[in-house]
Amino acid sequence: MGDVHLPIQHIHGRGAAANPPNRFERQRYERDPDDPEHTDESESPGPQTELIADDAKSIIRRNESPDLPFNYSLNTYRGCEHGCVYCYARPTHETLGYSAGLDFETRILVKHRAAELLRRELMAPSWKGDVINISTVTDCYQPVERKLGITRQCLAVLAEFRNPVVIVSKNHLVTRDVDLLAELAGHQAALVWISLTTLRPDLTAIMEPRTSSPARRLAAIKALAQAGVPVGVLAAPVIPGLTDEELPAILSAAAAAGARFAGYTPVRLPYGVKDLFINWLEQHMPNRAEKVINRIREVRGGRLNDSNFYSRMSGEGIFMQQIAGLFGVACRKAGLSETVQRPSSAAFRRPGGQQLSLFDSQ
Repeated sequence: MGDVHLPIQHIHGRGAAANPPNRFERQRYERDPDDPEHTDESESPGPQTELIADDAKSIIRRNESPDLPFNYSLNTYRGCEHGCVYCYARPTHETLGYSAGLDFETRILVKHRAAELLRRELMAPSWKGDVINISTVTDCYQPVERKLGITRQCLAVLAEFRNPVVIVSKNHLVTRDVDLLAELAGHQAALVWISLTTLRPDLTAIMEPRTSSPARRLAAIKALAQAGVPVGVLAAPVIPGLTDEELPAILSAAAAAGARFAGYTPVRLPYGVKDLFINWLEQHMPNRAEKVINRIREVRGGRLNDSNFYSRMSGEGIFMQQIAGLFGVACRKAGLSETVQRPSSAAFRRPGGQQLSLFDSQ
């Protein structure tokens, strides 16, 4: 797919400025700019969020990627209103017939029956209490969660079963559920990553428009740590030429807030995300755009995305080695561990039944 030149505009509160073509669709509709009834989209108000019921039949998914550190995941929503312009998950919306652009952050599929499905699947004799990762695709604490509470419902089920959980979020809303997370942490069955891309609120406002501010994310780390919930900082994604220079400051601030460990991944721009990101750079930081794009190519083997297992999560080349070295030194200086102890399944139980032995026959 060649470069797509999207309209240079900014929609307040949204990361994407347009809907690029869906790579699965052979036809697309475009308005005729000479049509007298055509309205300049750059002057139009931003689109409202639309909630769409997702009639999922199951909720726990098995991970098939060998370079991800978990076996099972759960996502309460598809699409993400946070609107992070660089989000690698945007192309997943194309499989639903939508666009990776504005559609991804305005058409949110909601799994209303998530907790019910989760309970049913945890009760299955084949389930052995493995760790479940939440928010592996989209953030389970995106704004709509404040109203719907579906993630909290799922956490309540996990707490009842004492099933271990790992959560990744950019939203302070995770602290709403500190009671359930602390309960699980009491059984060594909870771990939370707070994703912190930058400490600059001005950059956050345009790059991750509906996420919590950096200060609020640090406050979330502090609240979780004070409640006894193991919490780490995830510098993800690291954007070469834009946010990599902040790594020492990010890790230092997170450690001061109570983070115990840290991780990072370099940015990757699959399919239409690369065009969204390039257009975003050209609009918001034209003097830096070329440098950032060239640096991303340096860590991605001359491309803007690397879909190969293992290297896609770590990058390559001399510049990536420099980032890795900077991260390691910053971790040691901040007292953060790069090794994470996974939550334990030892306390897993089924309500009304005996605790499950990890040595039960398959």
